[in-house]
Amino acid sequence: VQLQASGGGLVQAGGSLRLSCAASGRTFKYYNAGWFRQAPGKEREWVGSIKNNWSTEYSDFLKGRVTISRDDAKNTVYLQMSRLKPEDTGVYYCYFRNPWINTEYWGQGTLVTVSS
Repeated sequence: VQLQASGGGLVQAGGSLRLSCAASGRTFKYYNAGWFRQAPGKEREWVGSIKNNWSTEYSDFLKGRVTISRDDAKNTVYLQMSRLKPEDTGVYYCYFRNPWINTEYWGQGTLVTVSS
């Protein structure tokens, strides 16, 4: 099983990015998925999640600026971010979690840098 996160990069404040997390090695349509991020020098924090029924939840600090979606045919989950701020800078990690046996898989992270 592999998770490949992509889409990070350098963006100006106020800009947008879409991150992707493509999973391979098995089907993940029954898994819940989501994103965490880790800013330099800080703890990893939860960004949001999407369940296998497509319901979504988001952290308060990003609510209104992010949308998580998934394409089960492609085993891919997306994180669309808009109105980015310098404090959104960090490494963004995706995960897929089996809701029944509490198994999870993590991507390697993709770096997002927001310049002021």
